[in-house]
Amino acid sequence: MKQTVYFDHNATTPVRAEVAEAVAGALALTGNASSVHTAGRQARQSVEQAREQIAELVGVSPAQIVFTGSGTEANNLVLRGTDCTHVLASEIEHYSVLAAADNIELLPVDGDGVIDVAVLKSRLEDVDGSALVSVMLANNETGVIEPAAEISRIAKEHGALIHTDAIQAAGKIKVDWVELGVDFISLSAHKIGGPQGIGALVMNEDIPLTSLIRGGGQERSRRAGTENVPGIVGFGAAAKLAAENLGKANEIGILRDHLELRVKEIAPDAEVFGESVERLPNTTCLTMPNIASETQVMKFDLTGIMVSAGSACSSGKVQTSHVLKVMGIVEDVASTAIRVSLGHGNTMDEVEHFVSQWRKIYIQANPDKLKGAA
Repeated sequence: MKQTVYFDHNATTPVRAEVAEAVAGALALTGNASSVHTAGRQARQSVEQAREQIAELVGVSPAQIVFTGSGTEANNLVLRGTDCTHVLASEIEHYSVLAAADNIELLPVDGDGVIDVAVLKSRLEDVDGSALVSVMLANNETGVIEPAAEISRIAKEHGALIHTDAIQAAGKIKVDWVELGVDFISLSAHKIGGPQGIGALVMNEDIPLTSLIRGGGQERSRRAGTENVPGIVGFGAAAKLAAENLGKANEIGILRDHLELRVKEIAPDAEVFGESVERLPNTTCLTMPNIASETQVMKFDLTGIMVSAGSACSSGKVQTSHVLKVMGIVEDVASTAIRVSLGHGNTMDEVEHFVSQWRKIYIQANPDKLKGAA
């Protein structure tokens, strides 16, 4: 029987069993969370309990949590809702940030994908009007962690607002509101073992925020629409598990490091992007020389191994990563990169199985390397 290995946790995580149970319980509730009768109050209680669980994950008060339909909506809500004259975002941001506003100015990154804080500081010194800085906490393709606290300090020194997309970081590293010093944090349930279709924006309540979706007073008039009670409850359960299991990220890091080591033993010319800087413990973005990313994804899939060629938010299209491009990676190299992202439930046996298949695919395209590929 073909072994099935899921190594695409950065695209979406398998729903945890405890989360599925919580969602099932919420589906049994009848009331609208805005109704004042008994059934409505029961639904409201479930929503507010989840709000508390998510707040605890990032160290804020429950009132700072605004539920949205996705992480993409959370990003759009802050970039459009703050109505700043200038929006400064790094070149490696997710497209839900890059396409969220028409007044975005891109900030460069270095060869590892880390933002150039000197350029940020210089640009903020020249800004005429209000500014919002948006820099993700960790990149979804390379796993590279940005110096968010330093970026926040620089932004605040220049009177700018600061937003971080922590969608990929939450549950993998500590995400703490006070330590980061930001005004807004975007989160998404399905990146931490929760259901798809539910996200949240963590916000500084002292900053006015214009709602994108209007027509009701839900979420303190910041996001109209009947609350997705089952999704919210699932998000809360996932956040609780993420907080409890944060220490296990190091175990996943051991698997990731072993995978990279074994691949480089097979092909010393394989590249791992961002390996010289701090990364998420579960993520590796690596090349297979002379083999296109799309070919790799398909060949791995035929063996039961699921990986990706970058972000999964491009309508199923496999195309060269804009992240690698702005890092200065040449097209011929970037087009051979895949993303392997591990998570809860993955094992060393699965890593070894991946390495075995990686070797076979590599040798098929590079028969001259057979002797050196141990």
